[in-house]
Amino acid sequence: MKDRVVALRGATTVESDSEEDVFPRVQEMLLELMARNGLAHDDIISAFFTSTPDLTSVFPATASRAIGFGDIPLICACEIAVLGATPQCVRVMLHAYSSHARNEIRHVYLHGAQGLRDDLPG
Repeated sequence: MKDRVVALRGATTVESDSEEDVFPRVQEMLLELMARNGLAHDDIISAFFTSTPDLTSVFPATASRAIGFGDIPLICACEIAVLGATPQCVRVMLHAYSSHARNEIRHVYLHGAQGLRDDLPG
């Protein structure tokens, strides 16, 4: 029984501001979050995406719909522009039902985002 609501974090970077680069990286991030945490589609409650201000070609949520997230509440926002922040970065906070304790959650940081949260279990 998956009776707890948990928040899972993920981030990835892209090589260019294009649908061809953003779609596969966002999809990879979400599928990896699900796999590492044993989540099924029906476990997912919602997803909140942010992207850095240098990514304007496509909504990250659109990429997630292509892998079946169309019936999940999704929202996108622009990450605040902080000097020295990781460029061309998409982040997600995924809310889901899980039986995992907080310290058992496995967050996903891929590609150029690997060092963003070294303090979180991966």
